[in-house]
Order: sequence, then structure tokens, then C-alpha cells
Amino acid sequence: MTEPPAPQLRFLATIEVDVGAVHTIGATDGGVRRVVPILGGSVSGPELNGSVLPMGEDFQVLRSETVSELHARYVIRTDRDELITVDNHALRAADPDVLARLNRGEQVDPADVYFRCVPRMQGSGRWSWLSERVLIGTGERRPQTVIIRVYVVD
Repeated sequence: MTEPPAPQLRFLATIEVDVGAVHTIGATDGGVRRVVPILGGSVSGPELNGSVLPMGEDFQVLRSETVSELHARYVIRTDRDELITVDNHALRAADPDVLARLNRGEQVDPADVYFRCVPRMQGSGRWSWLSERVLIGTGERRPQTVIIRVYVVD
């Protein structure tokens, strides 16, 4: 028997998510909880293009001074008027001072932040294959947007 081929990454799209003001729930057993509303955005790539609908939230847990867990759920409308759901789990880690600046909404150098995600997408018709593949991505938090670069693991 032969071994399966090593995984390869294929670029799917860049998702620019416009976000609203942070709502801090407060300290809980797991960390400080926050909710960030998703206001819209854009999607551009070799195959997948469209917009992020103004609905959804990013639920966050600031586990420590250096690590945050993120869970965003939203919907993409393609340029052909098809809908795709996104359920994205992410981990963001950085030195305490960098993460504190980021959590205050300040611009930081993306190279100073480990921001990786595993988006799950589901669509119908020509996009049904998305639920049959592992997707991974890199993230970048800017003051008013989050930029996710999504790759298909082939």
C-alpha cells in the first residue's frame, strides 16, 4: 500500500469582516467573555467572491493575558446570490502587551500575533463541497475589520 499524499494548501478566499463595538460580558470561570457584532464585509478569491451579510457575532474568551479563543458565526452571500454559512474557531496568542493593545482596538503588527483559524463552511449546490474539506486560515485584526485568509487542505 502507498501512503496518502502530504496535505497541500489551496487558497480559497480573503474574507474581510467589518466588526462593531466590543461588548464585554465580564470575567467567568473560563476567562473574560466578549461578544463582537459582525456588521458586513467582503469576500474575494479565485473562486469565491461576494459579501459578508450584516448578521452574526464573534464570541470571544480571553483565557489569559496571552491567549484568546474566538468563535465567529456569520453568512456569506456569493456574487451569484448563493448563501454559505461560516462557523469559524480561532486561536489568537501574543505577548501580553501586544494582546492588550489588540483587545483595546489598537492596530498591531500582524507578525506579532499568532492568529490561526479553522473555518467550517456549508453551502448548497456548487458550494456543497466546502463541507467535505478541511479549511484553515490566518487572521489579522485591524481596528474595524478582521481579515481571514482561507485555504483548502487538499
